[in-house]
Amino acid sequence: MPTEARRWAMLAASLLSAMATTCVVSGVAFLIPELHRSEGMSLTEASTLAAAPIFGLLLSTYVWGIALDRFGERRILLLSLTLTIAAMTTACLANMWDAPTSVLGLALLVGGVTSAATNGAGGRIVVGWFPPEKRGTAMGVRQTAQPLGIGVSALTIPVLSREFGVGAGLAVPLIVTVIATVVVLVVVADPPRPSSSASGAHAASNPYRGSQFLPRVHGVSILLAVPQSMLWTFVPAWLIVEHNWSPLTAGVLVTVSQILGAAGRIGAGRWSDVWGSRTKPIRLIAIGATASVGLLAFTDWCNSPTAAVVMVTASVITVADNGLAFTAIAEFSGPGWSGRTLAVQNTGQYLWMATSTPLFGMAIGAFGYPAAFLIAAAAPAAAIGLVPPDEERKALAVAPAP
Repeated sequence: MPTEARRWAMLAASLLSAMATTCVVSGVAFLIPELHRSEGMSLTEASTLAAAPIFGLLLSTYVWGIALDRFGERRILLLSLTLTIAAMTTACLANMWDAPTSVLGLALLVGGVTSAATNGAGGRIVVGWFPPEKRGTAMGVRQTAQPLGIGVSALTIPVLSREFGVGAGLAVPLIVTVIATVVVLVVVADPPRPSSSASGAHAASNPYRGSQFLPRVHGVSILLAVPQSMLWTFVPAWLIVEHNWSPLTAGVLVTVSQILGAAGRIGAGRWSDVWGSRTKPIRLIAIGATASVGLLAFTDWCNSPTAAVVMVTASVITVADNGLAFTAIAEFSGPGWSGRTLAVQNTGQYLWMATSTPLFGMAIGAFGYPAAFLIAAAAPAAAIGLVPPDEERKALAVAPAP
């Protein structure tokens, strides 16, 4: 059995692989200012291109989840990452050779398809290798992949694309994916699966039957993803285009907000371990997200210089719930179903991101950023009453890791 250090090394590998997916799927949003400035695209056109990898992820997430349940984490992670390297290399070459925008969009779409395995695989690694009393903290660390990936993208892609062109920005997710592939190859091993006598009945049982716990968690997560995706996608353009910040300064501020958001996820995970609840902290986070994004709308409408500070606060609060939902879903589902239930979780969230990105682009163009922020704040307000009580949770389906 692995040592504690090896477990944390595998956690780091799963974090890096999910971070690569974040850079592929969300990093293109940081090209929006340059696509708007130098390529002459409207905000709606650029944001539609940025949504291409999200749509690709949606097409394949559930299929990758079935593969994870059947074949395990290591081989699926390596296959996913290797194919993503090929897709992003194609995207870089398409830009270098001045291929039509449709070709670039197709390459980005394929990148989303190939990268979709990492989120579910990382969640399964955490639940499989860490005991219940440490899972919230470990999953909080694992879920820092999203804010860290956003932070790396914010700090590099706008600056590189302005100085060296869109192709240089596209190279960032490619490089992160190559690094993640090497680390996964070196350290990741599949968690042990419970014996059929211990878990066969549960493994064969559909966790969606007889309980509303999973559908409610999925619904809450989708609603809480609304302000997350809106801030990730449009804050760089808000700062650079709307408020005339330099790409470097805007990138630094977004990176700081994402690093703080990563720390917030770890804190929320530790909070859930100590409290013995995954859902009670989610309800409080929904309340905080409603208040902070609503305040951002107000301060931006007032042209207040505090709006940037409020944006950082909102960015930290709105991402804090992800690890808690992932942990609750994986624990509830067990190893026989967690690949699929986590895939449903990711599909719901990314479906919203894919469909909402062009819609928010149109809303900003028509009504301005304050109205768009206010719309985003309404979603976590709706989530508050949907959070399921702890009483609906089954006993943990996965035994403590050996």
